Amino acid sequence: MYYDYIQISKINDYLFCPWSIYFHSVYENFEECLYKAKPQIGGTIAHKTIESKTYSTEAGFLQSLEVFSEKYGLIGKIDLYNQKTQTLTERKNKIQQIYDGQIFQLYAQKLCLEEMGYTVKKKEIYSMTDNKKYPIIISEAQKFKFTQVLEAIKNFDFSELKTTNLLKCDNCIYRTLCKK
Repeated sequence: MYYDYIQISKINDYLFCPWSIYFHSVYENFEECLYKAKPQIGGTIAHKTIESKTYSTEAGFLQSLEVFSEKYGLIGKIDLYNQKTQTLTERKNKIQQIYDGQIFQLYAQKLCLEEMGYTVKKKEIYSMTDNKKYPIIISEAQKFKFTQVLEAIKNFDFSELKTTNLLKCDNCIYRTLCKK
C-alpha cells in the first residue's frame, strides 16, 4: 500500500501556519543563519546532543530514533525514550507555553513507537533552559483533534489558505516572504 507519510515535525509547523512548511522547504538547502530567528537557532543547538546520540551513553536510552506508523501515515524521529521507565521525552530549548502542535508531535511519536513494539507509559516535554519537565496526558478530545489535523494535512490545498492570526504572522520567521 502506498502512503504519503507526514513528517511528525511538520504537525506543529502546520498548526502554526501551513505556509511555514512551504517556506521551510524553500530554505532547506540554505545556511540556517540566513532565515532562522534566535529561538529556532536555540532549538537547533538544543538538539545537537540528541542528533549526535551523545545525550547519554546508558544503554537504556534511545536517542534520535527514526520511527514510523503505517496506520497513521507518520514518519519522523523521537528525541529520547527511556526504556527502563518507558518515558518518551520531547526536548525543547525553552517552554513558555505548551501548544497543541507540541502535544500532537509527542503523541505522534508515541503512536509510532507503540506500533514498532515499544510501550510508552509516560510522555513529557522537557524545557532545557530552565530544566523543567512537563508531563503530558492526552485527552480523548485531543486524540480526536489529532486525527482531524492529520486529515487536514493530507487534504490541504494552498489555494484555499487564508491568514487567520496576524499575531502569528508578526512572529513568523518567514514573514518577509509571505504576503498573506
